[in-house]
Amino acid sequence: MSRHSDVNWRTATSLLVIGLILLFGISLIEPANGNTLGATTQILAPPADISGFARAIDAREWQFPRDHGAHPAFQTEWWYYTGNLATDEGRRFSYQFTIFRRALTPLATRRDSEFRANDIYMAHFTLSDIKGGDFFHDVRYARGGAELAGATADPHYRVWLEDWQVRAENDEATQTRITAASADFAIDLRLRQVKPPALQGDKGLSPKSAEIGNASYYYSLSRLLTSGRLSIGAEAYTVEGATWMDHEFSTSALGVNARGWDWFGLTFNDDSELMAGQIRLTDGGIEPAFGGLLIAPDGSTRQLSAEEIQIAVSDTWLSPHSSAEYPAGWDITISGPGGFRIAVAPLMPDQELHGAGIIYWEGAVSISGDKSGYGYAELTGYAASMQNRF
Repeated sequence: MSRHSDVNWRTATSLLVIGLILLFGISLIEPANGNTLGATTQILAPPADISGFARAIDAREWQFPRDHGAHPAFQTEWWYYTGNLATDEGRRFSYQFTIFRRALTPLATRRDSEFRANDIYMAHFTLSDIKGGDFFHDVRYARGGAELAGATADPHYRVWLEDWQVRAENDEATQTRITAASADFAIDLRLRQVKPPALQGDKGLSPKSAEIGNASYYYSLSRLLTSGRLSIGAEAYTVEGATWMDHEFSTSALGVNARGWDWFGLTFNDDSELMAGQIRLTDGGIEPAFGGLLIAPDGSTRQLSAEEIQIAVSDTWLSPHSSAEYPAGWDITISGPGGFRIAVAPLMPDQELHGAGIIYWEGAVSISGDKSGYGYAELTGYAASMQNRF
């Protein structure tokens, strides 16, 4: 049986209570109407009025490393890292480290105090011990003031929430370091970029529905060579592997009929990668506007339409925590030039993040078939709809 550390229901409740006391007590943020709002409320249910926020409508001119930093004109943004790692003896681990930013108003509030901020940050940190069958997860919230949390590319790329952070180790941000420690698990990893940023969708404009503005600006660093140390309790391990990074920012990206999505970031042993996804609609259909991306060994890319991606569920798993039923195996067929067929399976079934408001499955997977390797899958909208959240 998997052991879930840190955010069991008692710990989650305690963290939320303590966090809300701190956040309310120091006036975390003050929206236009002057009311103080809680962090979890704003992360899970953003204001319905999006007027004044920038929208993802036209292709943009990307500049790196500048665009690794924050884009405060947009309501929602996240920096997402997932990696599959192993020791020299072959013991496998995987991790997720994601920081989310949510803006409360289009214009930054006047700061009478360094503690007042217009952005709320949330971080999710997980570690999967494949051999032990244990899944550890933790969550934190903080305001974007008083240096408690933030994201910048000036003078160097850094995104952080308290002492959890990603920091560039060179001017180009092609070498980064992730450090995060929870009560029972920790990582200290160095990442080296070996491919240029892969622009998702149309030169980085990734549509999520046919409605203009229901899109995000989205790029991936699909293969970051990774090495370092991780610990579980008193045990420490030296590991190597590969990490996938996504950076995405938008305002109201999903269409009104979207229930959730299935996303796959897959790293193949032939030095190619695949982002494949589908947005599931409330009527049971699939959103045709969203597709995927094939990334060749040399870093060149081919955009995939929804019609070129066929995802068939081959197994399911029932969560003992949320009672949600998730897919737990897939046959994925990519058609068109360079097409192939693969089978994708979780490295362990129980990799569900629960007890922190948004419940979703995010876990390491293995790949077999025409291509082999490892990757990550993200499954949302199975425990509750994601409508009006992103």
